[in-house]
Amino acid sequence: MDGQGFNPSAGSEDTDLYELLGIDKTASQDQIKKAYRKAALQHHPDKVPEAIREESEAKFKAVSQAYEILKDEEKRHLYDTHGMAAFDPSRGGGGPEVDINDILSQMFGFGMGGPGGPGGPGGPGGPSRARRGPNEEQEYKVTLEELYKGKTVKFSADKQVVCGTCKGSGAKANIKPQQCEKCHGAGAVEAFQQVGPGLVRRATVACDRCSGSGNFYKEKDRCKKCKGKRTTSEKKVLEIYIPRGAKNGDRITLEGEADQFPDQQPGDIVFELAEEAHDVFTRIGNDLSAELTITLAESLSGFSRTVLTHLDGRGIHMDRPRGKIIRPGDVIKVPGEGMPLKRGDAKGDLYLITRVDFPENNWITDEKEYETLIKLLPPPPPVIKADEVDDVEYESDADLEEMGGQDGEGGDWEDEDEAGAGGPQCQQQ
Repeated sequence: MDGQGFNPSAGSEDTDLYELLGIDKTASQDQIKKAYRKAALQHHPDKVPEAIREESEAKFKAVSQAYEILKDEEKRHLYDTHGMAAFDPSRGGGGPEVDINDILSQMFGFGMGGPGGPGGPGGPGGPSRARRGPNEEQEYKVTLEELYKGKTVKFSADKQVVCGTCKGSGAKANIKPQQCEKCHGAGAVEAFQQVGPGLVRRATVACDRCSGSGNFYKEKDRCKKCKGKRTTSEKKVLEIYIPRGAKNGDRITLEGEADQFPDQQPGDIVFELAEEAHDVFTRIGNDLSAELTITLAESLSGFSRTVLTHLDGRGIHMDRPRGKIIRPGDVIKVPGEGMPLKRGDAKGDLYLITRVDFPENNWITDEKEYETLIKLLPPPPPVIKADEVDDVEYESDADLEEMGGQDGEGGDWEDEDEAGAGGPQCQQQ
């Protein structure tokens, strides 16, 4: 498609524009617009196989004609009154020419011209300027230690660069190119990509026939180094810096380091940080949390020891004085020992959630030691007095999740009185 204007009268006078878009003659402007979007996507030449591309292009052209007429109330009235003859210049219709690029620009935000072509950058619609290549985005996994301390990463990557032999032309010296038939010299084609139900996005992709040059060369005329592809692959060492305090989802950009394409400014390489789970610490914002396991003796009598190793390898020492009991689930806050903030020297806080490690069963075997322990510990609560006391059986290590799971109807039972009432009756004399 060359993007030049065409006249709506090109079609048959019998063409039913409403039927072409699959709508009624009473359709509203909103319905017409939606129908055109659907038909344009269905018949877009770049969305169909090569074998039916010519047929699809004709249908795409026809639905564009239909929309250009029906979207305008005056043209629509002329069509409803006189049919397609109203737009035939030979009959005095004098209808204006239709530019597909104008329609696509209104509906989807781009035309069919592409770079250097009609409606594209460098075409009649605007000044010549280099297009920008696509960004390359990838996930980069990082540990919590790396996010805490910061890290510089160097790695080798294969990168496409403009061929130095042919300077990106794809051909030998002094060879005149032929215009590519697929992109009509534009070097790129526009494609629609579905991103959800009823949602599409536009994407500019290099023409696969001419490798984005807009020109086509015979095999004998192609550059020996790049084989006509216009770019070659080379290894390059790249470096990224992960700052202290960076977070999951942060993006690090290497500007202009994406693959090179002729007549384009290279895009960026964008790394999105993905924080890996840690065995000890959990991060929430700039704060850290960790589990602190202590013995029963420590919970009752205090301690003075290194409780954990921090992300930078430092030991965290804590003094807990005697007389202050630590109970299971108690939370101890250590100010300034969380994650560093990106700016300045400030840090978040560290929260230690205590877990008391109780001794194993029968850890005391001497009855006298039990008596000594009982005397050391606080006394039990007062005895509960009741008129009737039952000794019950119980299960240890019950699962609280089972609570409420029993049948509310209870088990089967039978009242003796009711059972007797249902027996045989004595006959009265």
